[in-house]
Amino acid sequence: MLRCGRFTLPLDRPLVMGVVNITPDSFSDGGRFLEPEAAVAHAHRLVEEGADLLDIGGESTRPGAVPVSEQQELERILPLLEKLKGLEKPLSIDTRRPAVMKAALAAGASMINDVRALTEPYAHEAVATTGCAVCLMHMKGDPRTMQHSPHYDDVTREVKTFLKDAVRKAMFAGIGKDRIVVDPGIGFGKTSAHNLELLRNLSGLKDLGVPVLVGVSRKSLIGAVTGRPVEERLAGSLAMALLALQGGATILRVHDVKETRDVIAVWDAFER
Repeated sequence: MLRCGRFTLPLDRPLVMGVVNITPDSFSDGGRFLEPEAAVAHAHRLVEEGADLLDIGGESTRPGAVPVSEQQELERILPLLEKLKGLEKPLSIDTRRPAVMKAALAAGASMINDVRALTEPYAHEAVATTGCAVCLMHMKGDPRTMQHSPHYDDVTREVKTFLKDAVRKAMFAGIGKDRIVVDPGIGFGKTSAHNLELLRNLSGLKDLGVPVLVGVSRKSLIGAVTGRPVEERLAGSLAMALLALQGGATILRVHDVKETRDVIAVWDAFER
């Protein structure tokens, strides 16, 4: 079970995390849900389609993204959290800032999804005593520069070592193992070859003893493989989702919830 604030999520089946980006510049849906009413409607639609939890982002972390101010991030996410209080699903906040984490958790969020794996000063303290779940992701560099010729001697080993250390530090800070998720960070400071290598060896992350989240929906990896623009990457996203399930992913972070649910249903029938 994954302890996620007032929620407890079963881990005996794959979970679907629906993406709600309230940013003007996210690579796939930037600008579509900036207005609170549009974001609320989108969140409800994702839940109706079968999302187990939602991931709300107020700052884009796409390659080349320019950071926004802490105040701007809060102004984007807090009104949406207020409007979604009646939604009986865990709400995750995709943020790297401890002050945003604290404000979001106080406003009803149940999970923190941090591309920096709680490495910012006071990040552990912001979440340790709250009971929220945390997703610790691997990223090399920062969004502005991470895709400028990233290099690894052994990407699988280096990512696993980083995540193992991140889990250890989180637990040392008082975050129970039943609250921790890891994410290899597909597309975050990695070439297409690095990303495919991580997917091939995803099962090795099971050794960490925590659920593995994979977010590859609509990403440039799919564009590199298929040659399709972002609005035509559904088929590739679903194929990658299936590969992630085969590698042991427990949580799939996706834009297309309904279609991903169908993939899980087919995979589950095959496995059983």
